[in-house]
Amino acid sequence: QVQLVESGGGLVQPGGSLRLSCAASGVIFSSTTMGWYRQAPGKQRELVARITSGGETTYGDSVKGRFTISRDNAKNTVDLQMNSLKPEDTAVYYCNANVRRTVFPFVRDYWGQGTQVTVSS
Repeated sequence: QVQLVESGGGLVQPGGSLRLSCAASGVIFSSTTMGWYRQAPGKQRELVARITSGGETTYGDSVKGRFTISRDNAKNTVDLQMNSLKPEDTAVYYCNANVRRTVFPFVRDYWGQGTQVTVSS
């Protein structure tokens, strides 16, 4: 069973920083692309950042230069460092695992329950 558990969300003032962490279990972590997505009230879920098993990163346009995704394969964790936070970053942030399977379909996405990030003065 695949389980993803997010932590680190909270309330921060504009311009501040937060670091989110996601702990994965039930997956061969070193072979899995991991990502962070977010969903604000009334909006669709959007990509924040993702990192492949080889360390290649992708960022959403709205967070480039402010957020950094990283992974620790020994600890089975993926982190999201968020700097220069803006009110529009307020959302529930979800951890994602794109898992390789041995049967068809050969890949499947799994999601954590989410952690709330609120940016407000």
